Amino acid sequence: MKFEICCTFIAKILSMHLTSENTFKKIIIIGDRVLIRPSRPNEKTASGLYLPPGVQEREKVQQGVVIKTGPGFVIPIPVEDEVWKSDDEKVKYVPLQAREGDIAIFLMNGATEIEYEGLKYFIVPQNAILMLEREEDL
Repeated sequence: MKFEICCTFIAKILSMHLTSENTFKKIIIIGDRVLIRPSRPNEKTASGLYLPPGVQEREKVQQGVVIKTGPGFVIPIPVEDEVWKSDDEKVKYVPLQAREGDIAIFLMNGATEIEYEGLKYFIVPQNAILMLEREEDL
């Protein structure tokens, strides 16, 4: 109950400052996670049967478009007491394979479902992504 109230309060605060131009610019994805907008599931099977709305959502594997990615995996900085080194060393990351605009196939058991501005999204760790499809030439 408290979590729902807190999320609702935060969503109201965020919605006051968001416009259509900066909706996802203010969202920061942490670490090795990826924000994915699920694609619309097929409503009809190959044999022509219509599926009820919740059937595809219960599948173990889902598909969607990568909206935003985190910085990646943190590279640990070695601890050395050297006088000549500066104290303000930047954190370094190993970048993720997923990029904005990729189509991702991912495992649902690793995903966290969220609702943002009335739309459903998933926050997925990179290790739960099975495959990426990218439009550019390799």
